[in-house]
Amino acid sequence: MPLTLEVLTTQGEVVAWLGSLDVSFAAEEEPWFTIDGVENPRQIGSDGCGGTFVLLPSRNVLYVSSEGRAGIIAGTFEAFIQLVVARPYWLDILKFSAGGDLTEMRRAADALEATLDEEDDVNAAREEIRGGLDLPEADDPIGALYEAVATSDAIVRATDGSPFTTLFNRFSIDNNPMLRNAAA
Repeated sequence: MPLTLEVLTTQGEVVAWLGSLDVSFAAEEEPWFTIDGVENPRQIGSDGCGGTFVLLPSRNVLYVSSEGRAGIIAGTFEAFIQLVVARPYWLDILKFSAGGDLTEMRRAADALEATLDEEDDVNAAREEIRGGLDLPEADDPIGALYEAVATSDAIVRATDGSPFTTLFNRFSIDNNPMLRNAAA
């Protein structure tokens, strides 16, 4: 049986562990954005950066940042949870994607993994979540993230009607001395 939000919410302990990976399943009351073609967006959660996760009618998971960026990040809810567990710093991978370059995203993932401050806590959370949900590891979470964002066709707009931009950012890890050194 595929993992759904409804199945996940019955797993209080697992939801708590996901909170340690910066995902909350308490949705905002009022959306501060619109999505072209989606009447009532189903907000399913948020992160500590002010961003919102939305489950689209197509079952894709959309991320809307508080800084005017948006895009589909996973093809299914289960793929979303696999991404968060495998790469809790997925948003930073996109930040250091050099405009959407898969090779740069892989470099960023390796550097970010090497710089985890609380690696033991993250690994414990990964084990607890996978065990609690009987969740298999994602085959290629970076490739799946790249594909989801690159093919994202959701158009998100601010309340004034201006469209949000892509989640891919122009930076690479070479722009950050700490990550550049971690990759060396």
